[in-house]
Amino acid sequence: MELIFKEIITAFMVLFAVIDIIGNIPIIIDLRKKVGHIQSEKASLIAGAIMILFLFLGKSILNLIGIDVNSFAIAGAFILFFIALEMILGITLYKEEENNVMTASVFPLAFPLIAGPGSLTTLLSLRAEFRVENIIIAIILNVIVIFIVLKTSKKIERFLGQNGISIIRKIFGVVLLAIAVKLFAENIKILFD
Repeated sequence: MELIFKEIITAFMVLFAVIDIIGNIPIIIDLRKKVGHIQSEKASLIAGAIMILFLFLGKSILNLIGIDVNSFAIAGAFILFFIALEMILGITLYKEEENNVMTASVFPLAFPLIAGPGSLTTLLSLRAEFRVENIIIAIILNVIVIFIVLKTSKKIERFLGQNGISIIRKIFGVVLLAIAVKLFAENIKILFD
């Protein structure tokens, strides 16, 4: 087991940007209005469990269908690229509409809002580059942040305001765009070597 601080921080930042829990505060507040109460602990733990499970089983699933991790990482780089564009330009390329909110803590909050296609693809992309233990720590740190944000979403929205949330989204969008380019470049080299 080798803990590398730089890997933990990078993985944390990438997941934080992809999950975009700060940018999702308006959605969380809207869900809270619809259902009255969101179980922050349950949503955070389920999202964390889904991400850790996919970190370990995702590669096996890929092998089963005959796709290598580097190809998946390149596909992940494209997804990160489009998520980053959404964040920077303030556009929506794809958003699933969810009207029926029976168990909001699990669906759509834990999955697919927090542990969705973007974060799951990102995990496998990170796995192609980083050590698993560093990624797990990054997931746990993100789950803690998600829990804090879910618990204090009303206060955060009041404190940051719409402009503050928008600025944070754009900053993380640029970071994510740079990471997507790096991920693409490193994995495309491996494929063609």
